[in-house]
Amino acid sequence: MMARTVTGTMPVAFRYTPGVANTRFLEALRDRGALLGSRCDDCGVTVVPARLFCERCLRETPTEVECGPEGTLESWTTGHVGIDGETLVRPIVLALVRLDRADTVLVHRLLDTEEPSTGMRVRVVLAPERSASILDLQGFAPA
Repeated sequence: MMARTVTGTMPVAFRYTPGVANTRFLEALRDRGALLGSRCDDCGVTVVPARLFCERCLRETPTEVECGPEGTLESWTTGHVGIDGETLVRPIVLALVRLDRADTVLVHRLLDTEEPSTGMRVRVVLAPERSASILDLQGFAPA
């Protein structure tokens, strides 16, 4: 079977509803500058952002844990092309960070670093004004 290409445009509009657990995560980020995770009391896994259930054993996760504000850079990549295919004037670095007290990673921008390296310690950088958005977290900078 051959792949087909269809040219043209398709406007996409959507509204994101964060749900109960992610609303708690975003409100904690806005109100306290905290990154909220959920700890499964059955298997001991802590996931960030907070969830209503454990993704590993499917049990409820009633225990909330503040994770970070520092963590370890697990992986990273540099993007030179924007979402619309334009060449970026300044490349963006995206990072997978395992926050302290978390077992999962969080993806966000890596700031203020010329030479990222796996295993380096990073810290949360918060926006000065917050509105319960993931953009309240500006990204991570070297610790």
